[in-house]
Amino acid sequence: MQMRQATDMSSHPAEEVSAALASYVSLRERIAAGEAMWTDLAELFTDDAVYIDPAWGRLQGKSKLLEFFDESMRGLEGWEFPIEFTAISGNTVVIKWTQQLPARKQDGSRYEQSGVSTLVYAGNGKFCYEEDLLNMAHVIEDLTTSGWRPGQGFVSPPQQPDRNFTRP
Repeated sequence: MQMRQATDMSSHPAEEVSAALASYVSLRERIAAGEAMWTDLAELFTDDAVYIDPAWGRLQGKSKLLEFFDESMRGLEGWEFPIEFTAISGNTVVIKWTQQLPARKQDGSRYEQSGVSTLVYAGNGKFCYEEDLLNMAHVIEDLTTSGWRPGQGFVSPPQQPDRNFTRP
């Protein structure tokens, strides 16, 4: 089986893409440790970046990303998003992670779902695209089974999000 590589306008040096990914992962670790905010992620994206979220849909532009990072994470205290591994192919980055709810099952394990993010590096330490994939049926099932209720300030995703996932 042959894998098709995403076409990038111009490929940046591998060291540069790797450094940008390391900055992204480091910031996610600081967010998890309570040393940074989700809104800080917007600084790692270009002004015209596109972000695709499975619940919120397509968001474009840094101001929309700031709003999304703020609103989408409100009321999710105790949720964790550990990264399992990363991979780089040209300007394309893949991050495999899990979404873990704060509640635990009877056996002590976490309610968790598998997630994947695909990012496109644009140069100057910034990404121009991120698409997060998550099985929302699994998320809803775990939310229902765990009895999870949103915390204060929770903002629901839009009822009819833009499902266009094309890259800029």
